[in-house]
Amino acid sequence: MSATISNPNDLPEKPGVYLFKDVKDEILYVGKAKSLKKRVKSYFKEEIEDPKTRVLMRHFHHLDYLVTDTEKEALILESNLIKKYLPRYNIRLKDDKRYPYLQITSEDYPRLLITRSVREDGSHYYGPFTDVTSVRSLLKLLKPVFQLRDCKRMDGPCLNYQIDLCPAPCSGQVSPEEYHENVGKVKMFLEGRQKEVMSLLREEMDQAARNHDFEKAVVIRDQLFSLGEVMEKQKMEFNRSLDQDVIASSNDGEVVVVVVFRVRQGKIMGKEDFLMEGAQDYSIPEILAAFIKQFYSGPRQVPAEILLPVMIEDKDIIEKWLSDKVQAGSPGKGDEGNYINVSSTGNEDGQLENHGVEKDAALIHLRVPEEGLEHRLVQMVTKNASIILNHHKQARGALLDLKTYLKIPRIPRRIEAFDISNLAGEMAVASMVVFEDGKPSKNQYRKYKLETPGPDDYGMMREVLTRRYEKLKSKGETPPDLIVVDGGRGQLNVATEVLDSLDLKTGVIGLAKEFEQVFIPEVSIPLILPPNSPALHILQYVRDEAHRFAVKYHKNLRDKRLKSSLLDEIPGVGPKRKMNLLRHFGDLKSIQNASEDEIADVKSIDTNLARKIYYHLHQGKD
Repeated sequence: MSATISNPNDLPEKPGVYLFKDVKDEILYVGKAKSLKKRVKSYFKEEIEDPKTRVLMRHFHHLDYLVTDTEKEALILESNLIKKYLPRYNIRLKDDKRYPYLQITSEDYPRLLITRSVREDGSHYYGPFTDVTSVRSLLKLLKPVFQLRDCKRMDGPCLNYQIDLCPAPCSGQVSPEEYHENVGKVKMFLEGRQKEVMSLLREEMDQAARNHDFEKAVVIRDQLFSLGEVMEKQKMEFNRSLDQDVIASSNDGEVVVVVVFRVRQGKIMGKEDFLMEGAQDYSIPEILAAFIKQFYSGPRQVPAEILLPVMIEDKDIIEKWLSDKVQAGSPGKGDEGNYINVSSTGNEDGQLENHGVEKDAALIHLRVPEEGLEHRLVQMVTKNASIILNHHKQARGALLDLKTYLKIPRIPRRIEAFDISNLAGEMAVASMVVFEDGKPSKNQYRKYKLETPGPDDYGMMREVLTRRYEKLKSKGETPPDLIVVDGGRGQLNVATEVLDSLDLKTGVIGLAKEFEQVFIPEVSIPLILPPNSPALHILQYVRDEAHRFAVKYHKNLRDKRLKSSLLDEIPGVGPKRKMNLLRHFGDLKSIQNASEDEIADVKSIDTNLARKIYYHLHQGKD
């Protein structure tokens, strides 16, 4: 039930959520209550002591409310509505960083993928991970070990089957039971249960050896070796197994940071940090309570314990809510450990969904450790929060200096920078890198293949800027606070022409590499920032990152063209023989270093063809 009223005496004495609105019907604040009437009436006292509440009530015009069956449902609904509407006077989790997750899909033969979009589609998600490079490395190691398919359409068998990277479920080469055994091992590994996986594999290897299936035993031995290497890379291990999230916060009155350490089976698996908006005037318990409700309201893994530096309000309700989430998402009776893939408890409109019978016993516990290892761990996370807060303060100061130097209208919290890379006009590419609050936001980087004939650096810069900002304008998105183009006056003029043609108003500069000159529109003399200026260091970092990203993309395209053409251009070498060569030698470089006799040892390649391959790969070499 929902309704709009202006008098709190008209409210029912039932649990629910209330929404304070202004005269324009915009939501100012969302709150929950065990009794709507009693809670809301507290805002209408003659003397309001809390300054935050006084400011809120000066803008108040009317309110909406929604009745729920329990206080726990009110808590869930409150969290969903705050995340959806981002009310001005609520503490808001600024969770705009789309970290990568590992996804095991819900298909009949699941795939293991990297994704930044977490959906309620029955898949299992593991993460988030703050370093996409480490995720890719992990995926690269796990795929050949456990041999999960990665094709979108099962229309093989394909090359991966022929080089022993996939068991080809598409053609019935593996039974569903065998395939899902491997899926189960991947889940156990990603849940932090690596020792159990290693133990299972050792048993299978020993059994294969006893059955004289030595080929299978060798494969499992290699799997054990690869997994051992992965486990060596764990960042830290404690003396006992822990299944916990450790959460702490730091607040300097202007910026609020919350840090989460994910600990699985005694190992720190990752760290995340978040900015909280509208939280500067709140206490640490209030900040942590708001964070927990918003952080776990999505499809995140919920551990058995959450460790905190101080206890929060609504502890019992939050524990029951999280426990119900785990029970609702559990595939059986805990057969997948403490780290359950959970589903959201509200739909897009913030309405509650029925998750069944209320559970009495809490599976998830919030604790404040007083001593020992756990206490030291909380202190460590708190120290991390303070360090990250200090970094934000330093970056904020540098960005404020940058605004002053460049005479731009806003503090450049979001910077987009562009660079061009080509080889005499061939294979021209462009990069766009994004910095937010002085730090790279790599998930927002973009790369472009350019169509402008070259060499024409100005034309190429015009193309990439037009493509980027035409798309941005068509979506109605806000332009960045500052655009940086690599180059001098010419590149800057191109950028201002593009922005003027699209009627976009924002800061834009050119940064020349040789003398670190900063070119500003309508200022004839380039600006030279002090060499030790933090503002200059941010600009250099942004420019160099754009250059690195563009050069890397250009090099990848060159290498891809080289590798694809060298073998494809040899008469008599079709897809099958090309695959045999790569499977035999491993990569193109090894084929180039091989002798005629070694090439002739490859399946389906005779002496004459080996000679052709050898001479084709060594044309022009001494």
